[in-house]
Amino acid sequence: MSDRHPFQGNWVARLYERVRERGYDSLTAFAEARPTASLVALAEELGPDDVAGVQVFKGLVAEAERSRRLTRLVRGQLVRELWACLPNGWPAVLDDANRFDVAHALGAWVTFTPETHKERADKAGDALLATPPHPGWRPLGPDDELLLTLLPDEEV
Repeated sequence: MSDRHPFQGNWVARLYERVRERGYDSLTAFAEARPTASLVALAEELGPDDVAGVQVFKGLVAEAERSRRLTRLVRGQLVRELWACLPNGWPAVLDDANRFDVAHALGAWVTFTPETHKERADKAGDALLATPPHPGWRPLGPDDELLLTLLPDEEV
């Protein structure tokens, strides 16, 4: 167990060193190989005691901005939140038993959405609530057909 706090030292260099040690040339490639893993799970895999989920996300945002693929990142983060909050997929009926889980998934997603995409994410979340996907739906990655319809690739 490390005594190092995740934000001590050059955490960006440490993060990328861990990614390279696992055979990936980018944090995005590492994360996309695990499209349903939470940010916390990704961080724990990279450094259980000295990498935080928010650091992983900051790195992913920086890479997405450089490659002009922020919309894909936003879709990917929705996948991660849905898998974390809705283990059985989208509920058949939005009732008191599962309304919080759906709200938690969508709320966490919008929280992690970069400012440039928040309005689009809000509209996509509203669309999911207004016209719910089929029961059990859990996208496997950012290229899910429904997600591409809700948030098409058009960088702002």
